[in-house]
Amino acid sequence: MGQLEDMRIFVRIVEAGGIGKAADQLGLAKSGISRSLAALENRLGVQLINRTTRRTSLTGVGGEYYEAAVKLIGDVTELDGLIADSETSLHGHLRLAVPLSFGLCHLSAAIDAFVREHPGLTLHIDFSDRLVDLVEQGVDVAIRITDLKNSSLKARRICPVQLKMCASPAYLKAHGTPRHLDDLKNHNFLSYDIGAGTALKLSDGQGNVQFVQTSPRVVANNGDFLRDMALAGHGIVMLPTFIVWQSLANGALLSVMESYAPAALSAWAVYPQTRYLSQRARLFIDFLVERFGDKPYWDND
Repeated sequence: MGQLEDMRIFVRIVEAGGIGKAADQLGLAKSGISRSLAALENRLGVQLINRTTRRTSLTGVGGEYYEAAVKLIGDVTELDGLIADSETSLHGHLRLAVPLSFGLCHLSAAIDAFVREHPGLTLHIDFSDRLVDLVEQGVDVAIRITDLKNSSLKARRICPVQLKMCASPAYLKAHGTPRHLDDLKNHNFLSYDIGAGTALKLSDGQGNVQFVQTSPRVVANNGDFLRDMALAGHGIVMLPTFIVWQSLANGALLSVMESYAPAALSAWAVYPQTRYLSQRARLFIDFLVERFGDKPYWDND
C-alpha cells in the first residue's frame, strides 16, 4: 500500500478504537491492517499507537500525526471530488445508518436507484432508531430526524419533516374530537419513546409554545407500530407524516388540533467533523437532497 492509504488506515484505527474494529469496518484482514500500521510507523521512524492485548492508544506524536492526517486526507478527498466527473460510476464501500421506519418506507427506493447508477458500490446499512456512534462504528453517513440545534456533527438538510397529531374515526367518535389544549388531558395517547418525556410541545398560530403533559396508554420506540395502534382505535398519536401520510390520505386516520403545530423537524445527513467526506458519501447526500427536496412527495396535498 502507498503512504496515503496507510494514513487512511491509521485514521480508521484511531476512530474505530482498535485494529480489529478497523479491519471489520474496512473489510480487510486484521493482519493486513497491522502490517499497514507497522509500515507507516517504520516509514516515519516513530511509534504512533501504543498496542497492548486489550487496547490501543495514541502516543503523543501519534495524536499530532492523526490531526494532520485527517486534514490532509480531507484536502485530498476534496481535491479528488473537484476533479472527478460526478457522473462517473462510484466504487468502494459506503456505510450508512438510517432510522428504521424512514429507511424502510422511503429510502429503499432511493437506494435502489442510487446503486443502479453505481453498480460498483458496496453498501453496509444499519437500520435502527438508536443513535450510533458514527466514529466508533465507522459510519460514513447517518440519516437523523431531529431539529439538530446542538451537535458535534457536520450535517446537511435533506428535507423537512412534519408532525401530525391524529386518531382513527372510531376513536374520535367514541371519545370526542379535541379542540383545545385542555381537551387533550382527557384522551388516550400513544407515545413515541425518544427519552424526552411524555409532554407534547405545541405552538399556536401566534408562535406561542406550550407544553401539554400526557399519560400515554402505550409507549413504544417504533412509529409504524404506533400508527397501527392508532388505526386500531387505541388513542391519539403524534407522528411524522412520512409514516402516516397514506392513512391520512385514505381517511383511516384523521388529523386533530390543526391550529396547534408540533415542533418542526428535518431529516439530516450527518457525518463526524473529523471524518473526511468521501466522494461516495458526498454524491449520495446530493442524491437524497435532490430526490426529496423542500416538498417531499409524502407531503404533497
